[in-house]
Amino acid sequence: MIEHFASVLQAPRRVLDAGCGAGRMMPILAGLGCQVEGVDLSPEMVRRAKMDHREFRSSVGSLTDLPFPAASFDGVFSWYSTIHSPDDDLPRIFAEARRVLRASGLLLIAFQAGSGTVDVSESYRRRGHAVTLRRYNRTPDQLSEQLLAAGFREVARLSRGPAKYEKDDQAVLIATPAGRC
Repeated sequence: MIEHFASVLQAPRRVLDAGCGAGRMMPILAGLGCQVEGVDLSPEMVRRAKMDHREFRSSVGSLTDLPFPAASFDGVFSWYSTIHSPDDDLPRIFAEARRVLRASGLLLIAFQAGSGTVDVSESYRRRGHAVTLRRYNRTPDQLSEQLLAAGFREVARLSRGPAKYEKDDQAVLIATPAGRC
């Protein structure tokens, strides 16, 4: 799905890695011909992205208030970036993604598929981090409905069962702003 996403973007194929974390996906996108820039809420993750992937710009910013002008990107890449966001945040996150996309832009969103909320804090606590962290599982249909409500039209979908070290189904949706090609 990443290869498909990159291959159908229009030139110059400028992509925002929205929720880039430590930047591990930026070189993959660049290897597929994309001009990549990252944004993440965590200053520490952005520091790590800048340290590990100096060739890419990354900045601190929220998915609910992206620090970019309208129509700045040909693609918004959201690789497991919304899984810790409650449902109430999704309309604003998707509105911001739509705002920064160009007329023929594409949004890719990857996530664990399922239902309910999972407390994933324990794995961090075992490593000495005092953190409370929840993962919000959604079905592909639920997320597609959220995208539709935000003015997107789904154009591709992948759903699969868990791979070797995964516990949950996984899904990827690609959408374009409704009314656009």
